[in-house]
Amino acid sequence: MARILTYKCGWELLLNVSSFHFSLKTGFLKWKPDYDSAASEYGKAAVAFKNAKQFEQAKDACLREAVAHENNRALFHAAKAYEQAGMMLKEMQKLPEAIQLIEKASTMYLENGTPDTAAMALERAGKLIENVDPEKAVQLYQQTANVFENEERLRQAVELLGKASRLLVRGRRFDEAALSIQKEKNIYKEIENYPTCYKKTIAQVLVHLHRSDYVAAERCVRESYSIPGFSGSEDCAALEQLLEGYDQQDQDQVSEVCNSPLFKYMDNDYAKLGLSLVVPGGGIKKKSAAPQAKSEGATAPTAEEDEDEYAGGLC
Repeated sequence: MARILTYKCGWELLLNVSSFHFSLKTGFLKWKPDYDSAASEYGKAAVAFKNAKQFEQAKDACLREAVAHENNRALFHAAKAYEQAGMMLKEMQKLPEAIQLIEKASTMYLENGTPDTAAMALERAGKLIENVDPEKAVQLYQQTANVFENEERLRQAVELLGKASRLLVRGRRFDEAALSIQKEKNIYKEIENYPTCYKKTIAQVLVHLHRSDYVAAERCVRESYSIPGFSGSEDCAALEQLLEGYDQQDQDQVSEVCNSPLFKYMDNDYAKLGLSLVVPGGGIKKKSAAPQAKSEGATAPTAEEDEDEYAGGLC
């Protein structure tokens, strides 16, 4: 069966190669190459190569198809072909090269006036590279968010910013994460999703405290008082308790807040920040409620004994 498939693909490719070479030839009665027909035949060849698992040849056919479409000024179809070439490179485990072609396709989608398709291509590229090169994935997600934001699709934009923020936190790039979360928070406030603004304030505070910047963390909470409903929320109460414990170097109080369901059930990356938060200096233990006796049989003097000691005057 495999041999029959190989023969079939071989004949298909031979016919396609002959067709697109003929399409690009010019002569006395044919002044211009037929780029449209050539692109079509290159596309068929790419499919045949892909079905035969010959990804290198499939990639080359996609690139030739893309060039033919460009020569024919068909930007959208050229972008599609470049994106397909990128996917062939992904199959060959050549992710950096694949991402380059998908980015090129995205730029062409934008030039063609199809920003939604450009954004989807960039998001796909981010997912492909996320586990290999998180820094590049952050860049791609931020680019995608910018495209959506320019199209006033704020909900999609903030979703992609959230992905970028979590990757920045995972990579302990806290300065950049703080800025990214602030941008998320601004968009959620703009679309009046106030409860999510509260959660983003918690994330901000945790990031700032991991940066050892108590002043910035406190400022985040103070500025959030202007968000409707924040001052009376459990998020606000928990953050005030957290900042108080951190300021007083009370590790027990900080750990109690960070182990509460409000913090533990956040996105995993932020929950981990809470669980690993340590106050400056390692923290202090809470004082015991009742003082211990100094020694056996010894008791602390009472107020009455103090008065009796001077009852007869100083002389």
